[in-house]
Amino acid sequence: MMEPFRVHILGCGSALPTLKHNATAQIIEVRGKMFMVDCGEGTQISLRRSHINFTRVQAVFISHLHGDHCFGLMGMISTFGMLGRTATLNIYAPAAFEHILKEQLELFCSGLEFEVVFNAVDTTRQQVIYEDRSLSVESIPLEHRVPCCGFLFREKPTQPHIRREMIDFYKIPISQIQNIKNGADWVLEDGTVVANQRLTSPADPPRSYAFCSDTRYMPHLAEIVKGVDLLYHESTYDKANEAKAAKYHHSTAAQAAQVARDAGVGKLLLGHYSARYENEKLMLAEAREIFPNSELSNEGLVFDVK
Repeated sequence: MMEPFRVHILGCGSALPTLKHNATAQIIEVRGKMFMVDCGEGTQISLRRSHINFTRVQAVFISHLHGDHCFGLMGMISTFGMLGRTATLNIYAPAAFEHILKEQLELFCSGLEFEVVFNAVDTTRQQVIYEDRSLSVESIPLEHRVPCCGFLFREKPTQPHIRREMIDFYKIPISQIQNIKNGADWVLEDGTVVANQRLTSPADPPRSYAFCSDTRYMPHLAEIVKGVDLLYHESTYDKANEAKAAKYHHSTAAQAAQVARDAGVGKLLLGHYSARYENEKLMLAEAREIFPNSELSNEGLVFDVK
């Protein structure tokens, strides 16, 4: 059974909060670890509604310094303090955010019992900015009105699965299991070699998720996110407002679908909807004309990366 890799949508509106949508925020759940991407206003309430344990968020990735992507962060850090958090919280964000964060922490959050560590992200480069034994996170350079990047979450390859019935049949000791996972064959007492392929089944393929925050349409983005299982791409406008999208360095749903199609991704999530729309069905229809496996993100929805 594969360990969870899920995207929890906490907010998918654009700059103007509405009664329907909160500003951008997501939780990326990977193998028991929780990461937050962007933290707009209303994020704490969405966290409560999603029944996600606040204390499990170990890092926050901020795509850019527009308020609808970061105004909720200081309130959340303050809440962490009131809840008695002790674990270090890592913040990954454009370099300009460091002094703002430091001043706000000194003003609003003096006396925290946990450390807030700032990690500057160069939004002009694609590079690994976080890594552990099971996961890496890369920055994705985007084109917006201020320095901005997306984030690419990639699982690392896992080892093959042990076929328990074969291990029992050949009475292989537990001490040898790791060797077999590493590719070793098993030799019986009579010298017969049991091939590793009979003792294992293939490892699960690594999964990947790309979060592409505010950006104008970038045809070359398809190369960066090529083949990811799940792609979130901002889709602020419909086709009729393509000129407005270009003016403000945003994308239409159709343009997001073009990236998804050209990249050959598994599924596309639309989001960052302009407050002008009563509903987003029009944008979903326009995206599906180009890339059929498109879905609307919405607060409270959870998407499995598979």
